[in-house]
Amino acid sequence: MKIAVYSAQPYDRRFLDEARATLPGVEAVYFSDRLELDTVPLAQGCTAVCVFVNDILDAPVLEALHAAGVRAVLLRCAGFNNVDLHAGARLGLFMARVPAYAPEAVAEHALALVMTLNRRTHRAYVRVREGNFALDGLLGMTLHGKTVGIVGAGQIGACAARIFHGLGCKVLVSDPAPTPQLNGVAERTSLDAVLAQSDIVSLHCPLMDATRHMINSDSLAGMKRGAMLVNTSRGGLIDTAAVIDALKSGQLGALAIDVYEQESTLFFQDHSSDIIADDVFQRLMTFPNVLVTGHQGFFTIEAMREIAAVTFANLACHMQDSPCANALPHT
Repeated sequence: MKIAVYSAQPYDRRFLDEARATLPGVEAVYFSDRLELDTVPLAQGCTAVCVFVNDILDAPVLEALHAAGVRAVLLRCAGFNNVDLHAGARLGLFMARVPAYAPEAVAEHALALVMTLNRRTHRAYVRVREGNFALDGLLGMTLHGKTVGIVGAGQIGACAARIFHGLGCKVLVSDPAPTPQLNGVAERTSLDAVLAQSDIVSLHCPLMDATRHMINSDSLAGMKRGAMLVNTSRGGLIDTAAVIDALKSGQLGALAIDVYEQESTLFFQDHSSDIIADDVFQRLMTFPNVLVTGHQGFFTIEAMREIAAVTFANLACHMQDSPCANALPHT
């Protein structure tokens, strides 16, 4: 069997090749290109494709893949908001994801963003490198005793709740599902209450119709003035234009994001010599109280190994025609 791996970086190849060794007879070809209609021909001769968060898997792409002989789509990520499930089911494609991988990695990155932005360690690093040891402009707050709101209490959100609880924070959680795993750690309440009471709000939700732009002008107005907003989930949870307005007015005190709604044309690539044409992103980067990382929350050795292992375990299910617990729902 031959598999085409899209959006592949050198580090992807390292871990995927390591896991592929468990499946004799499977050949992988790697492409740095993102999967979209124009790049479907790269999968010619392959019976499976492996894709990532910013690859396009709409109906035209899935139909073109099927016509080219592809029968399996392997997502090396948890989210599948970029997949047309109806088209996949109609075409009879095997589609599977990696539903959870080292949730601590993303939760720890959320903490790193909070700590960095709060204590301005990124700015302090630059100052000290230049011989400037002045403390003006580096004043932060003590996290102990502050209220942290966790929106979405799945595996990652639950990890984040435990981390902030361990720091001595009061933790509030908003999630439509019961959260017995957080008894004694967090107080369950409504989204409105989380936004109104929290000094820090951290988003850990999947992206779907119900959550798209859940952080908008109305929800921002309902936040505690001067609070920090953190997003390590999906960029589409936030209306970036509304966030910019809230930053300008001071309603939002700080923003830390590892994801961005239009990241597919930016993230995972070196644009240091390019002119970035995204005016919204460029405006965001002008704020001193904004910290952006390029979707690296998942990027640990442990998580990469788990992603690769589960991806090829899913492929093994397809090859053996056996049930796969990670198969995407057919709708």
